[in-house]
Amino acid sequence: MPEGPELHLASRFVNEACRGLVFGGCVEKSPISRNPEVPFESSAYYISAAARGKELRLTLSPLPGAQPPREPLALIFHFGMSGSFQLAPSNALPPHAHLRFYTAPPGPPLTLCFVDIRRFGHWDLSGEWQPGRGPCVLLEYEQFRENVLRNLADKVFDRPICEALLDQRFFNGIGNYLRAEILYRLRIPPFEKARTVLEALKQHRLSPKLTLSQKIKAKLQNPDLLELCHSVPKEVVQLGGKGYGQASGEDDFAPFRAWLQCYGMVGMRSLRDRHGRTIWFQGDPGPLAPKGGKSHKKKSSGAQRGPEDRVEDHPPPSKAPSGTRRAWRGLPERTTAQQPEGTSLQDPKVPPVTEKGKRRGRRPTQVGLPEHLPLEMEGAPPNGAFQKERTAVRAEVTCGHMGEGRLSGNLHLGSELPPLLSSPQAAADLER
Repeated sequence: MPEGPELHLASRFVNEACRGLVFGGCVEKSPISRNPEVPFESSAYYISAAARGKELRLTLSPLPGAQPPREPLALIFHFGMSGSFQLAPSNALPPHAHLRFYTAPPGPPLTLCFVDIRRFGHWDLSGEWQPGRGPCVLLEYEQFRENVLRNLADKVFDRPICEALLDQRFFNGIGNYLRAEILYRLRIPPFEKARTVLEALKQHRLSPKLTLSQKIKAKLQNPDLLELCHSVPKEVVQLGGKGYGQASGEDDFAPFRAWLQCYGMVGMRSLRDRHGRTIWFQGDPGPLAPKGGKSHKKKSSGAQRGPEDRVEDHPPPSKAPSGTRRAWRGLPERTTAQQPEGTSLQDPKVPPVTEKGKRRGRRPTQVGLPEHLPLEMEGAPPNGAFQKERTAVRAEVTCGHMGEGRLSGNLHLGSELPPLLSSPQAAADLER
């Protein structure tokens, strides 16, 4: 899931890729996106971006003399689980490009696309940062630190430190992989009470006898938790590339993989917090660890998978992102019911996917078809038409018993079961 460093890298990419490009025409939204239409049209405009915590502001600025005359428009983007920006030729747009900005002639036609495979990302037209979010851990460190230490009476600090770190009112930009790396470096148990960890920082003062260079050296050698909330995201930004959560196989992802010390690494333990998010750690989990929670230790199984294969959050079965299966592979964790980002200032999560159990005993002799199947695959007709037509969805049919006789095929919903499957003599017929 994109966190503060990824939003910062995305804004840097937009500014570098769009420098000198003139865009024109209407902003185009894909028909399957539930986000609002963008009512903007101009014969010539520039695009620029800025990031703050887990939000990105995209500004469309008309050039002097552009028609129709209008004021600049700012959009606020939340990347959800898989949002990113790409610049592509207009005749070869990437899949899942849900918002598109086209360049104006002359010059090769290019398109800046907001790409979101899982469609949990969203944008709004207000142009204002989301109210209630705290200062950015990357760009507003002093304000961030003061905001945390001034509000330690807040009830969120009664919770484990691993949960408090996801509250965007105080830790705007920190997400799942960052909290694991920060706590691991300080050897802080993830389920230690947050207030216990942070109150000690209010009393920590460097000796006034130290020179400025000595104070800087002392902080670099012994950083506290709030300092690491600033410096660890900066390390990810300095790696360059696109950061965490992009498609596997990208060359610029290797430095990030090598940088990780804790998150999803072999030998680390893991537990789920109160919100169902997996926290990776080493050693004792702490006094507020969930009762009955089973700690799992990461074991090596052949080639170690990269973090892009270890995403904790799954898309819900009712919101399948596409007809392909690639987006569903390599997702080890399943979480409790969650909301897309923007509805809460807690770090965003998504609804769970029910895990299938192992098959044991007899094979089923009757086939049960679900009443409702995912309807939001790309290219699918609207819900009403889907229910009426009930075509294009195929189900594998398996019958037989005790491992003898098996029939596989494709069954179109809405058609009657073949006599072989509905007949009481089905098993006997198969044996013949």
